[in-house]
Amino acid sequence: MYRQKHQQRMTLMAVAVLVPLAAACGNERAGAGGAAADVDKPVTGIRWNVDSVTVDGTTHRASGSAHVTLDDQGRAEGSYGCNTFSARAAVDGDRITLSDAVSTEMGCDDRPMDFERTLSRTLADSGLKADVSDDRLTLTADSGDTVRLSKAKDAPLAGTKWTVTTPSTDSRAHLTFDAKKGTVSGSLGCNQVNAEATVRDGHITLGTPAMTRMMCEDSLMAGEKALTKLFNSTLAYSVDQHTLTLTSENGTEIRAVAKS
Repeated sequence: MYRQKHQQRMTLMAVAVLVPLAAACGNERAGAGGAAADVDKPVTGIRWNVDSVTVDGTTHRASGSAHVTLDDQGRAEGSYGCNTFSARAAVDGDRITLSDAVSTEMGCDDRPMDFERTLSRTLADSGLKADVSDDRLTLTADSGDTVRLSKAKDAPLAGTKWTVTTPSTDSRAHLTFDAKKGTVSGSLGCNQVNAEATVRDGHITLGTPAMTRMMCEDSLMAGEKALTKLFNSTLAYSVDQHTLTLTSENGTEIRAVAKS
């Protein structure tokens, strides 16, 4: 995989009543002069799956796993369908500006690449208006071109490959729950692991882990040691869209994200 950093500026319009993002530069909060926030219709902290892009009257259905997520720290990340991207996000009144975008440069099938080129060009339009209705978001350019998105549903606990993001930042750490077998398996970053897993009433009880005995670099072993403490205990769990949070009895949290 080759990565190439390229600068592009994409401007998304957001309804003024939405929760403002942090400005990309400086300490001021952008959008201070806008209307009061409407907590019932936030756009931040939500994974918006791209459903389609309509350009010049022709609708292109989304391919791959195209999505966009804006956080409240002035960042945006997502996927065009094949390549992933991240960018700074700032609000100026009812405008959200994405800048300093960094994107992967992978080659996929012709159809995903055609779609993501169409999507990236439309998102780069300088005049996109946002309309939020229920769990749907529509971005409309001055030209009339539109991007239609919908709020992602919660990923299922069982059958999903959960890539651990804390405490380890190495993507090799992952867990998959099997509801039929009542087990969990995966990698703790260095070693493979299998254990019994009983899910009931918002809690997961993990049994004694069966692990391989490899030695890896110190950073992986430190993260693995923290993950090993999850076993032989009962954890509270919650799934919010594509994020799984496991909370131990002493309050320690482990987060993981669903593989796109």
